[in-house]
Amino acid sequence: NGTERCAEAVAHLPDADLIVNLQGDAPLTPAWFVEALIDAMRADPNMQMATPVLRCDAQPYASFVEDRQAGRVGGTTAVFDHAGRALYFSKEVIPFTGKTYGAGEQVPVFHHVGVYAYRPAALTAYMDWGPCELEELEGLEQLRFLANGAPVNCIEVDARGRVFRELNTPVDVARIVAVVMGENP
Repeated sequence: NGTERCAEAVAHLPDADLIVNLQGDAPLTPAWFVEALIDAMRADPNMQMATPVLRCDAQPYASFVEDRQAGRVGGTTAVFDHAGRALYFSKEVIPFTGKTYGAGEQVPVFHHVGVYAYRPAALTAYMDWGPCELEELEGLEQLRFLANGAPVNCIEVDARGRVFRELNTPVDVARIVAVVMGENP
């Protein structure tokens, strides 16, 4: 996975104090998402790992629910505590609300964005732990940190009016192309 590749690379970067992993399935990730991660890590030298989360509005939330109902495994959602520490990440839509949201309604679901920032020590520990059951079941590498009691800091980012999509299923190709072409899928 991407975190393991970063851990292998850090051995060749002895002076690195921060490593950023931008996942290939997130081609629409705006620069300010990455900047927010770097700023958060620089502001708190004790923070070992961070990842951005984006509050869903009605449209992405509906796409997540539609994907699950159609049997497609799409984007990842996250729940976190009041301090921004992850409680869990899932390919399911969590928390379950059972609601349909309209335009402008506040949706209590956060989309996890496939970008990570790490300190070298966190990557070393990650490799020492080895894969865990939750990581393998969900297919989510960040769960290895949580399973081993290591905090994953969720940094809330703002889309600034842009549509954010990731490439997780074949259906997402058309959604991403539409965004790139200036349409609003």
